[in-house]
Amino acid sequence: MPAVLGQQFIAGARSGLGEARHQSIDATTGEALSYVFHQATVEEVGQAALAAKSAFGPYRQLSPVRRAGFLEAIAEELEALDQDFIAVVCSETALPSARILGERLRTSNQMRLFAQVLRRGDSLGARIDLALPDRQPLPRVDLRQYRIGVGPVAVFGASNFPLAFSTAGGDTASALAAGCPVVVKAHSGHMATADLVGGAIERAAKRTGMPPGVFNMIFGEGVGADLVRHPAIQAVGFTGSLRGGDALCKIAAERTQPIPVFAEMSSINPVILLPDALAARGATIAGELAGSVVLGAGQFCTNPGLVIGIRGPAFTAFTEQFKAHFSAQAPQTLLNAGGLRSYQKGVDALKACPGVAHLAGQSQEGNQARAQLFKADLALLLEGHPLLQEEVFGPTSVLIEVEDDAQLEQALRALRGQLTVTLIGEPADLHRYQWLVPLLEEKVGRILVNGYPTGVEVCDAMVHGGPYPATSDARGTSVGSLAIDRFLRPVCYQNYPDSLLPAALQNANPLGIKRLVNGEWTRDPID
Repeated sequence: MPAVLGQQFIAGARSGLGEARHQSIDATTGEALSYVFHQATVEEVGQAALAAKSAFGPYRQLSPVRRAGFLEAIAEELEALDQDFIAVVCSETALPSARILGERLRTSNQMRLFAQVLRRGDSLGARIDLALPDRQPLPRVDLRQYRIGVGPVAVFGASNFPLAFSTAGGDTASALAAGCPVVVKAHSGHMATADLVGGAIERAAKRTGMPPGVFNMIFGEGVGADLVRHPAIQAVGFTGSLRGGDALCKIAAERTQPIPVFAEMSSINPVILLPDALAARGATIAGELAGSVVLGAGQFCTNPGLVIGIRGPAFTAFTEQFKAHFSAQAPQTLLNAGGLRSYQKGVDALKACPGVAHLAGQSQEGNQARAQLFKADLALLLEGHPLLQEEVFGPTSVLIEVEDDAQLEQALRALRGQLTVTLIGEPADLHRYQWLVPLLEEKVGRILVNGYPTGVEVCDAMVHGGPYPATSDARGTSVGSLAIDRFLRPVCYQNYPDSLLPAALQNANPLGIKRLVNGEWTRDPID
């Protein structure tokens, strides 16, 4: 395994101007590991941002095939990291090795997906309207449009996915695919992991001849705000808390040149239990849903934090079965001590709230999280009580019982934006409650039927986004090939000489990509 240097990654080199004062922590024992990290100075933050700016011009002008080769090389370097690397990730996060191996594969496959996107050329969005010199009453000029990267992107590593949503995660992969160099703010919960992954990206950059500064990374406290304020940064990708995302959005909006922040933040991912399904298979649903809530100690952004059912014997029986599963859950170690404190605070707030009853779960004690189940009055949700609108990050869920379809509609209208909503129903249920779908479409980014939200496939059709506060911009997704759109902008060329046009817009179509020519999609050259 390569050495963990604990220094900033800037323009293809390492820098340690600041004090070496941050230490990696073993998530299970709470003991300090041997890895020490330098606090990034304001000067180093600026150097990293300017290095990304210097790399932007030459990097974005590389052919899509060259950038695809870079992403594929990153995937290869990630997969070449040995078992010692896996052990480091496990020690920093308390996640099992099987989970980390699977997450590494997801991360490398994500890089390969964006390499495919680049080779297909669809993200360029090439559109051509040929000149119509004889059109009356006015002729039309030749107009051609495609998309380029917006510029350097600041990426904030997430706590719950140390690989797939962090240094080489979806924000980094999609930004690099778009032609945008990145400056990553390493997450403090797994700094050694970030250092080793950063080294893998640097090796891939050198192997494929990428410009210095295409990848940069900084460590330390309080450096994120300086990074977002830096005028070289043109967009931000963030996965984390609502408070953190809101703060970055405010900083970005108050810049002399405001920039977009694509923040994934808070979602309670409601699950709606329809009557026929509970009557037919309530016990099975109780076991499966409980398993989804406690999966990975509940540390998924798609964790089902709210369960809604219609009053009746089937829902009553389901509740008792659901309670039994929570009571039987063993305690689990969370990603870090800060996460455990936050979880405890959220559980205590629910227990103390009038209108919320604690249904199941052992008392919280020690350094592990215990699964907890609550039941809340519908009135709290209708009043917009924050405890029923913001996630408790951990193995906890809240039940709400409604009287009838009218109350079900009221409950769903009261919800804020979500990443997902799940319908559990029999065929007759789904037909009877199809009226819900237009309402749900306004609330969420992904609607599931007879599945569970704790699983996000990396593919072309996936949407991992949703209205605020699930994300800061519901028009994008942080997972799937459409994630590249967040870091692209259109440029139009009018009456431009064909030989000087970008390859994607030339008459001969040398890239062989699909283009919208005079309103029709085609790969054919223009005569």
